[in-house]
Amino acid sequence: MRRLLHALLLGLIGAGIAHIVVLLLVPNFSERDAWSRLAMAAGPNKIVRLDKEIDGAPLVKSLDPSFYDAACRFDLTEGVVRIDNAGKVPYWSASVYDRSGQNIYSFNDRTPPDGNLDFVVLTPAQMIELRKDLPTEFEKSIFVETPIDEGIVVVRVFVPDDSWKPKVERFLDGINCEVQ
Repeated sequence: MRRLLHALLLGLIGAGIAHIVVLLLVPNFSERDAWSRLAMAAGPNKIVRLDKEIDGAPLVKSLDPSFYDAACRFDLTEGVVRIDNAGKVPYWSASVYDRSGQNIYSFNDRTPPDGNLDFVVLTPAQMIELRKDLPTEFEKSIFVETPIDEGIVVVRVFVPDDSWKPKVERFLDGINCEVQ
């Protein structure tokens, strides 16, 4: 009887460990993560509206209907990536994520002195090279130094009421995500 209870206890502990390991490994083996969903919607350095429907469903379901979102995948091996838009909206925030979805850097419209969306994502080595001869178009840009080569930029914009929706949509559709 004691051996049977011992075997059952070991079996339950082993099953519990196996289930925990499987749950922790699911994100690593998932084919429907944010990176792959964005890759199916558009190529690198292309803005994708996350609130728009693709094949009958939004690309990413927003948790807050007061915000509209857009994302851009980037690859820094091709050069630095500049994200900008000269429009004005009530509030915007930008975040840089690595390929697995870990947040690397976040800021909002209160960070730049003029409130404009204008930032450059680059590696530390690219930053050193860029500082040697800073292009004039980067003079007012925010520099986001990242330890990654591939990632995702997400821009979120607040929509206070329905009258702002067209302006916010134009703002998101007008964002540039270009290799410089």
